[in-house]
Amino acid sequence: MPAAQKEKKRYTEIRNAKAHRDFFVRERFEAGLALRGTEVKSIRARRAQINDAFGRLDKGELWLFNAHIDEYAFGNLHNHSPRRSRKLLLHRHQLRKISQAMLAGGLALVPLRLYFKDALVKVEIALCAGKQLHDKRQDLRARAELMEARRALARNR
Repeated sequence: MPAAQKEKKRYTEIRNAKAHRDFFVRERFEAGLALRGTEVKSIRARRAQINDAFGRLDKGELWLFNAHIDEYAFGNLHNHSPRRSRKLLLHRHQLRKISQAMLAGGLALVPLRLYFKDALVKVEIALCAGKQLHDKRQDLRARAELMEARRALARNR
């Protein structure tokens, strides 16, 4: 296999486009994801979406809800259901830290990106606080000012 194809396959990544717009990201964690074989094949084909996904604590375990992974096109009757809940695999001390932060209130567990690390599927999750409308407006204003500054610098070159 040519090196260019290997590089392309290695960095298959699905991002949550809404996360940074709707939340202040506080602390990030890398978690494994308990998947079935057809789900891994669908993710490798970039047939997944995590924009509406969220994490929830249930009986001492973390679960990823509302993540959509399409059914594998060449699967058989044992294909997975697209919106099933999936278990997040973390170390015990990370679970404890996340559960304490979530139980303290005000923070949500949001997936930021889904990617391959060697042959394993990983999800980057973050403890996030929700943004208000005025926070979003400030972000838009700051982004517009940054763009204007870059344009001015480009004109002066």
